[in-house]
Amino acid sequence: MPQQQTSSPGQGQRFDWWAVPATDTASEPAVGSRRTAVPAQPAPVDTSPVQPTAAAAEPVAAPAVPHRQEPAPESTTDSTEVYRTVQACAAFQDIRRSYRAFVFPVSGAFLGWYLMYVAAEAVAPAVMRTAVAGPLNVAWLLGLLQFATTFLLTWLYARNARTKRDRAALGLRWDTQDQLR
Repeated sequence: MPQQQTSSPGQGQRFDWWAVPATDTASEPAVGSRRTAVPAQPAPVDTSPVQPTAAAAEPVAAPAVPHRQEPAPESTTDSTEVYRTVQACAAFQDIRRSYRAFVFPVSGAFLGWYLMYVAAEAVAPAVMRTAVAGPLNVAWLLGLLQFATTFLLTWLYARNARTKRDRAALGLRWDTQDQLR
């Protein structure tokens, strides 16, 4: 039984399994067989001398190559203008203002709360080790409150978005889609 040869990259070469060119399914190896990687060989270079001919002096027309048609620039400009118009409208600005009015203060407060927890651990480790109930100390209590605060802020954000921004954003979305049709 002949032994299957495998090749590996030589010194200074790199082999990436995802860079191997795709093959058609007819030549795929059978299930369970090993696949060998063959490094790509450079194309042979023709080193024969070139003889000038009379035909070489005439310009040669480039062969017609089919190419993909580019989308019409008017449609791109139209959609771009629609989105720019929507971005400049008062309804969009109100949605963004409402979003920022909630997210920036709440993010700042949570970041301050987290940094206070870290600073308290660094500045007053004895206070953080104070027992509250059984094995639960102040550090554990504040750490668990960090998780509770995260869930609370997630719920508050979802409620704020649902009550103050979602309807306006949905109406703006439908208006934009109507303009693009």
